[in-house]
Amino acid sequence: MSEDLVCTRHPDGVIEIGLNRAPVNALSAGFLMEFAALIDHMGRDTDVSAIVLSSPFKVFSAGLDLKEAQAFDLSAQHAIVTGLNIGFLALFACPKPTLVAVAGPAIAGGLFFVLASDWRIAGPRARFGLAEVRVGADFPVGPMEIARATLGPNDLRRLMLSGQPIGAEAARGAGIVDEMTDAGAERELALLRAREMAK
Repeated sequence: MSEDLVCTRHPDGVIEIGLNRAPVNALSAGFLMEFAALIDHMGRDTDVSAIVLSSPFKVFSAGLDLKEAQAFDLSAQHAIVTGLNIGFLALFACPKPTLVAVAGPAIAGGLFFVLASDWRIAGPRARFGLAEVRVGADFPVGPMEIARATLGPNDLRRLMLSGQPIGAEAARGAGIVDEMTDAGAERELALLRAREMAK
């Protein structure tokens, strides 16, 4: 496993996966496929009771690296679409409870770490948005179906058409966030909820 994903074992079978691809956890095909393989492994591990996603950075995940994406040839385009589909569907289908602690922006593809998780905790600096419309990008089938399954049709429509991020309070109203907490407390609350779910 690369340094882009950091696993920490906590009591009661809780595994924390730290997204560690500095500086903004930009998504790449390799990162997403590695993430999918790790989630699949943890889902089958009988010693794992729950999984928490976290990030040490100010930005939880900014989605694709747009400068990098501008240079994609057809092969690279296919690889990133495959990575987005496989990575987020693996999280969405994981048989173990999955939780996410969001302390900063989760934008575009980065939002799907949130939507594909079972329990979403956010702090006051969290922002959520689907910025694809602002750069003319399409949604891959897998993430689109996750969005349809987890958001109301009007909330999804507004996020997709505006391209503007919303704050944690609005995200809670839209069903993106389950719980809010103070800045800096997101990770600890997610670990607490994971231990509760693991029992």
